[in-house]
Amino acid sequence: MLTNAGNANAFTGHAGEAEISIYRSAFAAALDLTEEQILIASTGVIGEPLDGQAIAGFASQISKQTGSASWHDAALAIHTTDTFAKGASRSLMLEGQRVTINGIAKGSGMIAPDMATMLAYIATDASIATACLQQMLEKAVSASFNAITVDSDTSTSDSVYLLATHKADHQQITDMDSKLGETFYIALKEVMIDLAQQIVKDGEGASKFITVRVRAAETDTDARTIAFAIANSPLVKTAIAGADANWGRIVMAIGKSGAKADRDRLGISIGGIVIAQNGQRKDGYNEAPVAAHMAGDDIDILVDMGLGSGEAVVWTCDLTHGYIAINADYRS
Repeated sequence: MLTNAGNANAFTGHAGEAEISIYRSAFAAALDLTEEQILIASTGVIGEPLDGQAIAGFASQISKQTGSASWHDAALAIHTTDTFAKGASRSLMLEGQRVTINGIAKGSGMIAPDMATMLAYIATDASIATACLQQMLEKAVSASFNAITVDSDTSTSDSVYLLATHKADHQQITDMDSKLGETFYIALKEVMIDLAQQIVKDGEGASKFITVRVRAAETDTDARTIAFAIANSPLVKTAIAGADANWGRIVMAIGKSGAKADRDRLGISIGGIVIAQNGQRKDGYNEAPVAAHMAGDDIDILVDMGLGSGEAVVWTCDLTHGYIAINADYRS
């Protein structure tokens, strides 16, 4: 895996592809690999020419620095506006063999479903067939990186890589629904959700981590649509930044989502406290405990649509002056 940060090498045309060939061949020679064995990723400013020769100049130096201790260094090296290194690891037993899953990621802004301007690398020593590994990755991405949003913007360049070295001495996993497959998948999903949530917690200018849960929607698709409408609403996010229990903005976001809704069945809770039910504010509602919850760092929003069995969970962050400051000065 070869990654450069600071230049996305996106919208650079055939010239950008040619620059990749320059440094990929240099690293292949330094690491005694074929060029096909080197996967490429870039993150940073869009539309700026990339200097492949400058990257190629580091091939000899970097080839001497590979090793298990390099995970943290790599997580730091791929930063753009990130403020901390993002990593996660899980160990599990498969047929008496200890198996490890390690992952790193970067991302802070321009984060929305389909992964946005983020990169994630997960590696394991487990023995898993390629088709099975791909199936696990797609399912876990849906529950992790595609369930987060910082600002609703999706980037031109994003990647999630899952690699298996097959070093562990256990029966190869060929079916994710097998006992071994299920055990591995649970740990894999934990790593990916951990990384995804770290990205949200490091959202540009963010001060609060927000969990939006929608249940009893007509379908899972509707639940997801509603959850993202809430999570992406500037009015909801700024209210949370100001610890303002303005739950009417959640009602607004539900309405604008376009998903099926019935006012008289709708319920809203914040921090486990029921605010509205059956289409109106709950009798005896006291805003004080809700405001106290809103003043914290972790905010929980639950919406009950009262229509069916559809459900979804989305993680996001608040929208602060810090986000404006970071992005107004991004290239300077």
